[in-house]
Amino acid sequence: MAQMPTTAERDASHLSESHGEVNPGEMAIGVIIGRSSEFFDFFVYAIASVIVFPKLVFSFADPLTGTLYSFAIFALAFIARPFGTLMFTVIDRKVGKSAKLTIALFLLGTSTCAIGFLPSYDRIGAAAIWLLALARIGQGIALGGTWDGLASLLALNAPQRHRGWYAMIPQLGAPFGLIVGSGLFAFFVGNLSAEDFYDWGWRYPFFVAFAINVVALFARLRMVVTPDYQNLFETRELQPAPIAATLRAEGRHVLIGAFTPLASFAMFHMVTVFPLSWVFLFTKEGPARFLVIEAVGAVFGALAIVASGLIADRIGRRALLGGCAIAIAVFSGFAPQLLDGGLIGELVFMIGGFILLGLSFGQSSGAVASAFSPAYRYTGSALTSDLAWLFGAGFAPLAALLLSTQFGLISAGAYLLSGAVVTLLALRLNRQWELRRADEGRS
Repeated sequence: MAQMPTTAERDASHLSESHGEVNPGEMAIGVIIGRSSEFFDFFVYAIASVIVFPKLVFSFADPLTGTLYSFAIFALAFIARPFGTLMFTVIDRKVGKSAKLTIALFLLGTSTCAIGFLPSYDRIGAAAIWLLALARIGQGIALGGTWDGLASLLALNAPQRHRGWYAMIPQLGAPFGLIVGSGLFAFFVGNLSAEDFYDWGWRYPFFVAFAINVVALFARLRMVVTPDYQNLFETRELQPAPIAATLRAEGRHVLIGAFTPLASFAMFHMVTVFPLSWVFLFTKEGPARFLVIEAVGAVFGALAIVASGLIADRIGRRALLGGCAIAIAVFSGFAPQLLDGGLIGELVFMIGGFILLGLSFGQSSGAVASAFSPAYRYTGSALTSDLAWLFGAGFAPLAALLLSTQFGLISAGAYLLSGAVVTLLALRLNRQWELRRADEGRS
């Protein structure tokens, strides 16, 4: 049964009645803006977890141990995210998407902005660690509530022969967010003295994140509360379902969907957070230059995401993901050692890694989502995304740095290889289930 709109949603709908019919291009822009703001928050924290928090919050530890502590807190958001989905699904069902998005994005922006005011360990002691952990958990809970269904709506309204193209559009938010986040930090760390940067310069990207979230909120609300979009959500049955009911009905698809993109998500941190930590800790290179390299790599990643849409529409998403998993497995056998190869080695690693990431990540959200029945697609897709990030990315920087410092860079490649193997197994299992279901349907 469709939920009753809130007073706020009815008022916004009346104001937007002249909006006209739904435009796929406008929908795509709204999705990209929303995802870019989320990924910007993500990368601002990720970069700070390497170059700021070990010195500011874990100053009592050596740089490596401080970075490992920082990565442990980094993982808290991924653990908290499914709980955010649980909480905000109730809000969505009771009072509507506009209220859910407003609360979630306000919480995300506030948690991110609060980190920008964080005192150092030298000033307030262990309270700095607890405050950072609390803000990180707030980010994770908020991210669980930012699921607006627009990406699923975009995919469902895509022409059959262009499903891959439309599936890649939301993924463009990742490189866009990284380019802006890396650029901001590169500017401040490259143009300020170390004293000024650690005193106040690092805080500005977190304040910018709050402003970007406000823009993203209005861009998304303008769409989800209009009559045309509300009608599409209802006719496409993209309505929130209870978590327990979703898991009972679609638990198998949620689990497979969480493990299918593991290679992509492991690769995600192997070319973003982990290499920055390795270069910062174990080379004489300053972070500004490598942040610029990351931004350049992200441009190649964005182009590869676009290419993934074209390729997937020719050979299929599953075939592309399988091929990318094999390529990532090969990449894992030699590429991490390039991080010790100076500027040329770093460029080869980052550009090659981002191209592989773009091709795989561009289709990572669409391979299994279509398997959900309409009644559970909205909530099932949100849960799948949460668990995929938790299993594939939440502990990746911590595990990769810990392994590489103990056993060398080749062991970081072994971690990446394990993600590729799990992706191939999940794709195979999903294919077997689909064939079995088809046979049952014919019998």
